[in-house]
Amino acid sequence: MQTITKENPSVGIYHELPGMDVARQLESHAERGLTPAEVTERRRQYGPNELESKPGKPAWLRFLLQFNQALLYILIVAGIIKAFLGSWTNAAVIWGVTLINAIIGFVQESKAEGAIAALAKAVTTEATVIRDGKKQQIPSQELVPGDLVLLTSGDKVPADLRLLTVRGLQVDESALTGESVPVNKATEPLGANTPLAERINMAFAGSFVTFGQGSGVVVATGNTTEVGKISQSIEQRSSLSTPLTRKFDKFSHTLLYVILSLATLTFVAGLGQGRSWAEMFEAAVALAVSAIPEGLPAVVTVTLAIGVNRMARRHAIIRKLPAVETLGGATVICSDKTGTLTENQMTVQAVYAGCQRYQVSGIGYAPEGEIRVAAGDRAGHGANADPIGNLRGLPALEECLMAGVLCNDTHLEWKEERWTVVGDPTEGALVTAAQKAGLEQAKLAAQWPRIETIPFESQFQYMATLHRMREDHTLYVKGALEAILNRSQTMLDRRGQVVPIEPDRLRMETERLAEQGLRVLALAKKRVPKRQTHLEHDDIESGLIFLGVQGMIDPPREEVMAAVHACQTAGIQVKMITGDHLTTAKAIAERIGLEKGGQLQGFTGQQLAEMNDSELTEALEDGSVFARVAPTQKLRLVEALQSRGEIVAMTGDGVNDAPALKQADIGVAMSKAGTDVAREAADMLLTDDNFASIEAAVEEGRTVYQNLRKAIAFILPVNGGESMTILISALLARELPILALQVLWLNMVNSVAMTVPLAFEPKQDRTMMRPPRNPREPLLSGSLFKRIVIISVFNWILIFGMFEWAQDAFGSNAIARTIAIQALVAGRIVYLLSISQLGQALVNRLRGRKAPINAPAIGWGILATVVLQVLFSQWSIANALFATAPLTLTQWLICLLPALPMIPVAVLADRFDPAN
Repeated sequence: MQTITKENPSVGIYHELPGMDVARQLESHAERGLTPAEVTERRRQYGPNELESKPGKPAWLRFLLQFNQALLYILIVAGIIKAFLGSWTNAAVIWGVTLINAIIGFVQESKAEGAIAALAKAVTTEATVIRDGKKQQIPSQELVPGDLVLLTSGDKVPADLRLLTVRGLQVDESALTGESVPVNKATEPLGANTPLAERINMAFAGSFVTFGQGSGVVVATGNTTEVGKISQSIEQRSSLSTPLTRKFDKFSHTLLYVILSLATLTFVAGLGQGRSWAEMFEAAVALAVSAIPEGLPAVVTVTLAIGVNRMARRHAIIRKLPAVETLGGATVICSDKTGTLTENQMTVQAVYAGCQRYQVSGIGYAPEGEIRVAAGDRAGHGANADPIGNLRGLPALEECLMAGVLCNDTHLEWKEERWTVVGDPTEGALVTAAQKAGLEQAKLAAQWPRIETIPFESQFQYMATLHRMREDHTLYVKGALEAILNRSQTMLDRRGQVVPIEPDRLRMETERLAEQGLRVLALAKKRVPKRQTHLEHDDIESGLIFLGVQGMIDPPREEVMAAVHACQTAGIQVKMITGDHLTTAKAIAERIGLEKGGQLQGFTGQQLAEMNDSELTEALEDGSVFARVAPTQKLRLVEALQSRGEIVAMTGDGVNDAPALKQADIGVAMSKAGTDVAREAADMLLTDDNFASIEAAVEEGRTVYQNLRKAIAFILPVNGGESMTILISALLARELPILALQVLWLNMVNSVAMTVPLAFEPKQDRTMMRPPRNPREPLLSGSLFKRIVIISVFNWILIFGMFEWAQDAFGSNAIARTIAIQALVAGRIVYLLSISQLGQALVNRLRGRKAPINAPAIGWGILATVVLQVLFSQWSIANALFATAPLTLTQWLICLLPALPMIPVAVLADRFDPAN
């Protein structure tokens, strides 16, 4: 006899074995359950039925890790050197800048990830068990392998179970497998390679019982359940950095080496010229401080935060700031079908009754829509058949719709300004379809009350109800086509007359609907004597009158087609990865336009399992639909796409989606229909669960990246000009035109005041008509580097030239430095206008073109800059702190003159690297 242990690899084979064999293998009893002694021993052996998780990093450690950045090392060391030389004010300012950057980073990353806690919550519930022959309720944490668990409608499955008995048992496993409708459970053994989503003899932890009853033996608890395996896969995988953080990290290290080299060169060259150690320390520190873009982290954070607010207005909530830019760079969007691309509301779209095809309009559970005779099948109805307002003269259609309402355990409710289904979504669709023809569920139930029910059982593939009629009783049956056909000898024709059944014709019509991705239910009835008040399976074995079939689907959202087209126009691939059947998924994909080259290729999870890496890569290239995909396969698909250099956005709402959401460059979870697990693992939440909101967020993400690029193009030339000025001054043994604290003023206060307004730049009209940027493109692309060099050289000439001229003209280093800095700022204002949409709009106005001016933030930024620079030179406290001097009106006018040459320089830079 094989005994289960924590290390037992046979845990995954229970679906292959008969239920009683599983109970025996677990040394349990299929009727009496475990004894108290066995429970105690197993609880000691296996521990509680809960997920184990590693503790997160404490807040103090996360804060200290913010200082673990290459560029901050230089600032910290520079502050120490300044303090060692006695310049405590300078040291305090430099350390203050370092502290501010660390605080910004800490706030940005302060939201602790709670995916494991959410997973633990997903399996915490009450469980009904049989122990020692007695029924009792216990907390789910106390379950152990071998426990006998009872399930009934409304229960949350407390652990992974091998089902022993079922009676109409249906379980909603959408959160785990992605299956959009409840699964009918059975007890028979299955094949070894049966995918997780098709293991109908198993019930998995965290899923919900929507109908029926059943019992099962616990085969896995805690981390060994399917949910637990997902928990481990999340925990074992370190979080990927985003493309933006990777590029910043690479840029920081490159800049670190450049700064250290230039600072060393400056220090050594000065000593070689006979200058003092203290003087050259000042020069080296000034160069290091000038080369570090201290304001850039703050500007990046503000730009991303503004993007977060814009996305929130378009139904996308960002949980992690770098995800804003990442979404804008997405090259592939992998979306689940249910709820994101579709309405997540089953809808009847076709009826075949009385040898007549009907089309049903409307979406979801709202009784809004019409039933018409299908196009091409309107003989005797006119070319454009009118909507069917009442069912007089259409007895077969009336009987078919009425059967769907009466043989039904579900009803609709008006809740939170919308119609919602209480019960099974498939049955809810039947109720809605009947209401569109004027059949009210409550009236029918009162007119023909139900006497007896046979709930749906997978063994029989049907549900039956017995109703009291005026003259006799009638039983109604709904279920799988073959189950109803095999028990029917007659059917209704168009006039409602009973005629011999035509099984081949009915099969053909059903296949036609199935090819459209519709889920088909057949309906039938049978009259029985009025004295019959009980219903048995023998009553349904023969003599049924076939009434028709209804085909339903979870339809695509109306706005999704335009959103998918917009993504494709923007060069973004859209792929559907779902737990639904391939036929259904492809039908939805065709409707929303996922074809590639006029063809739509799809693969199943079983096919993916048989592929090697090269075959999988080819499938990803050709395929747009991946159906019946297991959680591990979703993760594998995302990793395969990333290995090709793609930036992957992955949507999901279930527990099964969590590892793939976490692995993706940006995980997108559903706010309404999503599980806590998916939401906590994701970087972004959709408040309306709509794919169209992803497209809108991509547009905002691209705008954020464009604005970030403008910010970098604006900030770095100042650092370049400052660095060149200090380096050349040191090499030529000249006075420094700009001091370390003055550099910090320019890099932090002035740069932030002028750069933050760029974050408010509105999106451009052609944002979604451009292809995605190359994911391998460095932060400083070739064109951007040329722009920075051109502007840096101009800034160097301006600072150095103005300082040398002013020093000779006024004989004061303080005045000369102040004039040089104010001239630089004047030039920066002109440059800011040249890269902003405000400047472009002003130029268009001067040329006589109508151009809206929609960038007030730039104007406010320039005004704030002017005020700050006046304080910088005219305020006595600023003079003492930054070694500046008040300027006269004439000197102010002199500062403005060198800004004019910035105009042609900016035009030249724009030819190499267009800003708009």
